[in-house]
Amino acid sequence: MRGFLERTLGKLEKLDREQLKRVFEDFVEEYGRLEDVLNSIPEAILVLDEDDRLAFANRLAQRLGVVEEDSEGRGVEDAVRDTQIREHVRALLSREETVRGREFTFDLGGRRRIFRVDVLPLVRGGMIRGTLVLMEDVTDQRAQEVRLKRMESLASLTTLAASVAHEIKNPLGAISIHLQLIERLLSQKGCLSTEEVSPYVGVIKEEIERLNRIVVDFLFAVRPINLEREELSVRELVEETLSLVGPELAQAGVRVDIRIPEDIPSLSLDRRYIKQALLNLIKNAVQAMPEGGVLTVWAQLRDGRLALSFSDTGVGIPEHLKEKIFEPYFTTKETGSGLGLTLVYKIVQEHGGEIEVQSAEGKGTTFTLLFPIPATVSRRITWNGEQP
Repeated sequence: MRGFLERTLGKLEKLDREQLKRVFEDFVEEYGRLEDVLNSIPEAILVLDEDDRLAFANRLAQRLGVVEEDSEGRGVEDAVRDTQIREHVRALLSREETVRGREFTFDLGGRRRIFRVDVLPLVRGGMIRGTLVLMEDVTDQRAQEVRLKRMESLASLTTLAASVAHEIKNPLGAISIHLQLIERLLSQKGCLSTEEVSPYVGVIKEEIERLNRIVVDFLFAVRPINLEREELSVRELVEETLSLVGPELAQAGVRVDIRIPEDIPSLSLDRRYIKQALLNLIKNAVQAMPEGGVLTVWAQLRDGRLALSFSDTGVGIPEHLKEKIFEPYFTTKETGSGLGLTLVYKIVQEHGGEIEVQSAEGKGTTFTLLFPIPATVSRRITWNGEQP
């Protein structure tokens, strides 16, 4: 359209009255088509000129009450109706930079609405000629996300409760059986010596302790963690944790290869919880290598985060089980609580991190913990361009 207008303006003096009329009609039609397009977009659109005056507002912007009707040509102060929106738009404009995906909450017509706002410069000929403000109402979308999250939480809690019920059933059954045995002996003899009762009481005590561990682990899995953060060297933390299981590693025939640079940045972590997470990963790796193997621990900076990886040469994880390994009480082993990786996931998440898993059956598994690091650390550390 711009090219057409520029060419027309260049020939304006040569056009007769009828030709001018047709040009004008074409222009009106094109402008109307453009206006229809902008009015059909499900976002409030504001176009500001170089002086931050409102050049255009689409129909949705008016219907939502973002701007007054017939406010074109006015400055932002007069054109934008809502005080909150006006202040936010003015603040974003003052930054003189592109803003994408910022969310704000406004009260419009007595209703609380959430808008995602983009502020984009309109550039022509290398010069900023105005500003485009896009405002998408994401209130319903966010409400739906909250509902889905609640449903997922409820489903997870239901699954967790069912798992706990299954776990406590066995020790409760054992306690019940041994109490019945004691009761039967009492009915037969009337009186029991300490030696006669002791084996049954011992089993009952063990099962009660087992129940206690189940409850403690369950509460840890569902309650927020109170972190006591401190600046910790990642390499020292890994070495400390490995020293705790040195004999176990040697007995299992597992060799450890640490590839963590001395100058890798320190992290703000809770020593006790992170050591527990690393310990769980190391023990998991040892169990995955029944014939022995190599455990490689390495670190690098990746996209503004520190990636700490534990790679084993074990049996690997079947593809259909990868999505389940962090679920509470899920295990493929004959022994164990099934909470080891669940606790690792929770601890890392509470630190603002993420965990990734890569695995191939018969080749091994890599667990990578991703922790946020200070923005000032921007240098990327690599291993000659290759990962171990």
